[in-house]
Amino acid sequence: MKYLFTFFLLLTVLKISSQEENGFYYKISLASTLTINEDFTLGNDEGKTLINPSALFVNNTLGFKLDEKSNVGLNIEYDWYSKQGLHFLPIYFSFRYNFFEYEDNVFIRSGYGRLLSINKYFENGTMYKAGIGFEIFDDDYENSTLIGLDFTRKRFGYRRLEKISSVSIFLEYIF
Repeated sequence: MKYLFTFFLLLTVLKISSQEENGFYYKISLASTLTINEDFTLGNDEGKTLINPSALFVNNTLGFKLDEKSNVGLNIEYDWYSKQGLHFLPIYFSFRYNFFEYEDNVFIRSGYGRLLSINKYFENGTMYKAGIGFEIFDDDYENSTLIGLDFTRKRFGYRRLEKISSVSIFLEYIF
């Protein structure tokens, strides 16, 4: 019960501070890497598609808007690579910079952090991320939707010799 109360209190504080020019915000994100299905043929009746998702990323961010052009955030994410059977739990800091502003924003962003090993199924290591995207505001400029591409590199395993790189398409919503 106290966790539920704390969650609602945090959301209330975020909503009040988000009405100011600068302040805290909460963002939820869904992203996926896409691969070409090599078994796909035109006119197939087997239900196979040309493009298949190969990884799924779910991200939660608590961020702070520094000024009109820049934001920082603390992220916790769950990454699942279905083809390789890998699970990651990255916690990382991110920075976003709007380099073109008009009614909507075009931005670049980056992030760096750790991969947590909470049990034997999650890999331990480091990760970094770089991306570009487009921010679309709602009618009263309080909430926004972000869409774009991210490049992610994870190093994990014994002495962090194993690596996995991916390009993903993301869809995010800022409260």
